[in-house]
Amino acid sequence: QGFKDSLHAVFCLAENAVGPRATRPDDIHVLYSGKTVEINNTDAEGRLILADGVAYACKDLGADIILDMATLTGAQGIATGKYHAAVLTNSEEWEKACVKAGRNCGDLVHPLVYCPELHFSEFTSAVADMKNSVADRDNTPSSCAGLFIASHIGFDWPGVWVHIDIAAPVHAGERATGYGVALLLSLFGGASEDPLLNLVSPLGCNGESHTEDMERDSKRRRLV
Repeated sequence: QGFKDSLHAVFCLAENAVGPRATRPDDIHVLYSGKTVEINNTDAEGRLILADGVAYACKDLGADIILDMATLTGAQGIATGKYHAAVLTNSEEWEKACVKAGRNCGDLVHPLVYCPELHFSEFTSAVADMKNSVADRDNTPSSCAGLFIASHIGFDWPGVWVHIDIAAPVHAGERATGYGVALLLSLFGGASEDPLLNLVSPLGCNGESHTEDMERDSKRRRLV
């Protein structure tokens, strides 16, 4: 698509199969970030490799914008429904941009609560830096799952971090919807040489919003 910036895709994949080296309750893992994780829920396994993925993007790739996207929590469908993915980010500007990009391309997105100072305590562990699952499953578990991933970059990291939980909108019955492809192209389209992607992207090449320009263009089209 003619992207002018360095763009990396990191696939966080692991075989989810029972075996003699499978994760067990009370195991303690040292993740790529160097932080230790006590396993209190073996079903909350996807976030472990996602945490390694974002830490790799930060430490090895030197990325200044990190977006992780995954079918992470069943609670996402309860929080934002089956048509809207959930977005969690340390940037209000990027939160708005994700919502606008979703409306422009059809891959809809709705924000989750971002409040690590209140919610990250759900992962408190007496023997490690954190547990891998929340203490209270009624306390915004989709937000907390995203915060687990963010903690392996660090909440004081100066870059932009965006987490998109796509658990519900990626399927309709037994069929995949292809959700996410259009959203990423729209969100990062401002860094592309493609004029259509430039038009639908809510962010310019330097990360600044050009929504007003799009609104003016839209009004012109209506007038014509």
